[in-house]
Amino acid sequence: MMEITDVRVRRLTNTGKMRALVSVTLDDVFVVHDIKIIEGEKGLFIAMPSRKASDGVFRDIAHPINTETRTKMQNLILERYQQSLTEPIEEVTATEAAPEAALV
Repeated sequence: MMEITDVRVRRLTNTGKMRALVSVTLDDVFVVHDIKIIEGEKGLFIAMPSRKASDGVFRDIAHPINTETRTKMQNLILERYQQSLTEPIEEVTATEAAPEAALV
């Protein structure tokens, strides 16, 4: 089974509902960048990296295949985000962290 071996959180400011961009390393050999932490009506959730298709709809570029993996990933990412709130991490704006992320 795949293991999440590293989670890096970049907190954002002045981004509306987007709170952070996250990079996740899997099995110390594969990285997924630009996972977004978003503040929704029911609390925080993650949004996987996506691209805008020709029909104007955003589609995930990379994502978990099943609910169990997505839940495990989301729980770990949100736990790490909560920890980052007490750490002296420099906050950046979305356009500084990833200009394309500011479009969401």
